Amino acid sequence: MKKTLSLIALAGSFTGFSQTNDSIKNLEEVKLETQRYITSNKRNPQQIQTITQKEIEFGNFQTTAEMLSNSGKLFVQKSQQGGGSPVIRGFESSRILLLVDGVRMNNLIYRGGHLQNVITVDENMLENADILFGSASTPYGSDAMGGAINLITKKPLLLSENNGKAFSGSLNSRYATVNKEKSGYFDFRYSGEKWATLTAVSYNDFDDLKMGKKKNGNNDFFGLRPFYVETVNGVDNIVANPDPYVQKFSGYKQYNAMQKILFKPNETTSHNLNLQFSTTSDIPRYDRLTDIRNGNLRYATWNYGPQKRILAGYKFTKDKAFLNSDLSIGANFQDIEESRINRSRNNPSEETRVEKVKVYSINADLKAKIGNGELLYGVEAFYDDLNSKAHARNIQTGAISDISTRYPDGKNFTLRTDAFATYFAKINESTSYNLGARAGYTTLSSEFKDKTFFPFPFNTIEQKNFTYSATAGIVNNTTKTVKVAFNIATGFRTPNIDDLAKVFETTTGSPTQNGTLYVPNPNIKPEKNITGDLGITIYNNKKTLEFENIAFYTRLFDVIAVDRFTYEGQSTIDYNGYPADVYASQNRDQGYICGYSTSLKWNIIKEFKFYGSYNFTYGRVVNEDKTERPLDHISPNYGKIGFNFENKWLNLDLNMLYNGKKDLKDYSSSGEDNLQYAPANGMPAWQTYNFKAGAKVMKALSVYAGVENILDIQYRVFASGINAPGRNIYFGTKISF
Repeated sequence: MKKTLSLIALAGSFTGFSQTNDSIKNLEEVKLETQRYITSNKRNPQQIQTITQKEIEFGNFQTTAEMLSNSGKLFVQKSQQGGGSPVIRGFESSRILLLVDGVRMNNLIYRGGHLQNVITVDENMLENADILFGSASTPYGSDAMGGAINLITKKPLLLSENNGKAFSGSLNSRYATVNKEKSGYFDFRYSGEKWATLTAVSYNDFDDLKMGKKKNGNNDFFGLRPFYVETVNGVDNIVANPDPYVQKFSGYKQYNAMQKILFKPNETTSHNLNLQFSTTSDIPRYDRLTDIRNGNLRYATWNYGPQKRILAGYKFTKDKAFLNSDLSIGANFQDIEESRINRSRNNPSEETRVEKVKVYSINADLKAKIGNGELLYGVEAFYDDLNSKAHARNIQTGAISDISTRYPDGKNFTLRTDAFATYFAKINESTSYNLGARAGYTTLSSEFKDKTFFPFPFNTIEQKNFTYSATAGIVNNTTKTVKVAFNIATGFRTPNIDDLAKVFETTTGSPTQNGTLYVPNPNIKPEKNITGDLGITIYNNKKTLEFENIAFYTRLFDVIAVDRFTYEGQSTIDYNGYPADVYASQNRDQGYICGYSTSLKWNIIKEFKFYGSYNFTYGRVVNEDKTERPLDHISPNYGKIGFNFENKWLNLDLNMLYNGKKDLKDYSSSGEDNLQYAPANGMPAWQTYNFKAGAKVMKALSVYAGVENILDIQYRVFASGINAPGRNIYFGTKISF
């Protein structure tokens, strides 16, 4: 049920700038394909913003995480260079939904902390990225409490769609100074009348990241890397860093490939095959490598092992296939491998924990015209399977021994089945509304086979949950220059294996200090929220100016949080020879998040525009005694301001990215805000000035260059464990054929 639609960025949407060669560049409708939110955004009250392929190519970003953070639309946390954890309205990780081509990336081990999975989709392979703000549980189900990010990759083009060219492609390259980046990307298209293919491969090589050298205002220097651990012949030595501004052991490599095949036998039927592969080298967990214990560096090694992602998907579409509805049937398989490799300094035992996840999914989406509206409805099912392994290797002798796994070592799975429907309709020419609902059933099971390390008095943990959500919204085009929209939506997240059955030791005990041990809690239930949005957008008659304002309020219920717990009636137990305080995930918290965002886009003259955005979020946990404390994952205010000049051959952009200050009193006590990696006075506000340029040298050749963080300011993004890049000069080329 492929359909290209016009979306207008009014009342919580995004409008792009497009230009013809012989007319004034106005704010016009963006053409994009969407999934499950298929409608004109003129009629959609939910806030949706899009990063277009043109913006992605011009931005010349290093990773998809950098693409998101530099957009000014999202906040992104980092624990290491090879990562990036997007935050939408104070929700992060397992509470926002990542999708690639409409397929869920979230799986049963997505944790509540910080994730780096978004980098496994190469930004060079993207056609665009859609960001849904506010609960998207009705169209997409569990996890989308704060919103969703749909990364839409490039597509094969039939001969009629590719200007009659049977063969086409592009070759991109890039070099950047701040981490000696060397990146390359190649794609090739075959276009026939009924058959089309797209092949794409990419490679990234990032060296250690250099931070800024200039003071951020009156703030003290922090985050320098004066020493690091070097292991020679099995002996750990603390070595002085010749350049403490270089964040030693933060570099990594990444490889990506994609193959798509389209067969369209007639105008109403299509078959699509989508194959994707991504893997990395070991990615150093930089923040852990800087941890101090007893006055010295704690770890000799702390890596995320190669993060592998395989996607194999098939989609069949047919117009008017069932009850006069357009039909899309999808079947997808994902194979994901993640691992953690760590070794304490002067300890010869290197521990490796490997998680292998397989996800099987099937869905049927339908779309039908009913009255003066459009009904989107369907069913879907997901089966996630986890295999958790662990071992230790003595780096001096090579001896292998068993250690505790991160998750139960037996059969672990979740099975979820859902049905959903959303109806969009007009009341009159100026007013439209939407109503939607979803209901589903989830089963989770986790098995302990070898209980050597965790002798629990049970072998399995099982849980079953009935889930539901709903949404309703209304949009009114008050005048030709004013639009008002209101949306209310509920969201939910069912507990996964990471919530329910994770067992690991976060702090090792000693004779003088208790350790910290996480244990399973089978009694937790889904967490829920309800969000209300009010959006007002003003634009002029010429459509050269747009001023968008959105306020939201989210109420949280049964939030899953880690807190003190009892195991067999004991709050402290003996573990590995020392006492350990017991913790577990529990439905402990109620709370709220509120905030607003504003953006301005103004085409001052034909080829020159101004743009700006500002985002503010405030979140609190409400205790049983009605007192409040800071909620985790709440970013400081942030945004982007810039000027852009563009004509047929040249594109220039000067912008400022900024973040406000985060005071220590506003950090959460949960640990997710990484207080230990913040300066003594909290995370300072910062601003970076950036210049980007792109030029079309000839029809087939474009060149890109820019300077990021021009003033070489030293800063760190809130909740991050690695300093941000210093001054970065980059060069890129694109050859099209």
